[in-house]
Amino acid sequence: MSVWDDVVGQEAAIGILRRAVGAAAELVRAGRGLGVDSAEDAGEAAAVSGGMTHAWLITGPPGSGRSTAARAFAAALQCPEGGCGICHACTTSLSGAHADVSLVATEHVQLRVDDVRPLIQLAQRSPSAGRWRVIVIEDADRLNDSSGNVLLKAIEEPPPRTVWLLCAPGADDVLTTIRSRCRRIGLRIPPVAAVADLLVRRDGADPAIAAFAARSAQSHIGLARRLALDEAARIRRREVLKLPSTLRSVGAAVLAAGQLVEVCAEESKARTTERDAEEKSSLLRSLGAEGLSTLPPAVRTQVKQLEENQKRRATRAQRDVLDRSLIDLLSLYRDVLVLQLGANGREDSIELVNAEMAELIEAEARHSSATATLRRMEAIGVARERIEANVSPLMALESLMVQLRPAA
Repeated sequence: MSVWDDVVGQEAAIGILRRAVGAAAELVRAGRGLGVDSAEDAGEAAAVSGGMTHAWLITGPPGSGRSTAARAFAAALQCPEGGCGICHACTTSLSGAHADVSLVATEHVQLRVDDVRPLIQLAQRSPSAGRWRVIVIEDADRLNDSSGNVLLKAIEEPPPRTVWLLCAPGADDVLTTIRSRCRRIGLRIPPVAAVADLLVRRDGADPAIAAFAARSAQSHIGLARRLALDEAARIRRREVLKLPSTLRSVGAAVLAAGQLVEVCAEESKARTTERDAEEKSSLLRSLGAEGLSTLPPAVRTQVKQLEENQKRRATRAQRDVLDRSLIDLLSLYRDVLVLQLGANGREDSIELVNAEMAELIEAEARHSSATATLRRMEAIGVARERIEANVSPLMALESLMVQLRPAA
């Protein structure tokens, strides 16, 4: 067993991180820290420390396992055996319970200055129980200019026993000044077979369903797990893929857009409602106001702040669900294009993502051209960009569905 067991399909990245863990262990045995006074060049710092440095940027496509790799690295740094996966240091680091490993994630649109400032203070403290103080920021791409500049100061002047692990889809998603001070590790999309094997081994999924989930999620590990374990998610995805066959008129397109927004809103609400209630109950209990019919002004202020944060989180969750649905639609038209170009009949044939819906895909391929399919795929990309830019989801989807209609 090892902390790297769940980091699938990333052998090259794991090799680099393992060597850094070994270099870090040598520093600990020698009673030395990283010895970086000014971190203007992470590459030079890594060279001086034998491959270990104070700041890392782990990048990779969504679902490639950035956060999993960061947690595994954090656990290996704390482990006396370099990542055995079974000791107290490993298990607590992976679960987020280790005193010297801080896991930072946000469900808001951005990481704000108020989210980052406590981390700066934490970074200045020496490890209390472990070998290193490790701070993992899972959404470094959500740092804005203000919060990024606050973080930059801490990375520029790192304490000798503090390690920053930043995760983002790509290096360009992080401020230039920050990424220039980090050593970069790039992850790739893991093979479908590796993701399916992980679902069977780790989550006990049925092998056939695991293979379907890994293929349908296009190797996105988190989404594949959800598809493998949640039948409702599989049903919702199938209904989304059937939408193009219902778009026979402008009116039908508008209705389909409204239906998709409603379904996504219900799904995101189901994900957040129970958690919102638990957070509010916990806050009232901690303030000694649980069960009160009228809340004191000071308590009302904190409850209002919590509700505002929850509302922002719900907006983010709905956008994420909508975006996933659009990616599912994109995979459908990708399969249509594969058939139209004859790319599945060659010796090096390309496998369909949605092979279980071959009949629907074949019908779409027969009744349109490759040019029309590419135009529809481009329209889906535009809709995703509009939603990310805060355009009303309903308006963006109505425009999209009209463009997805079969040509007259």
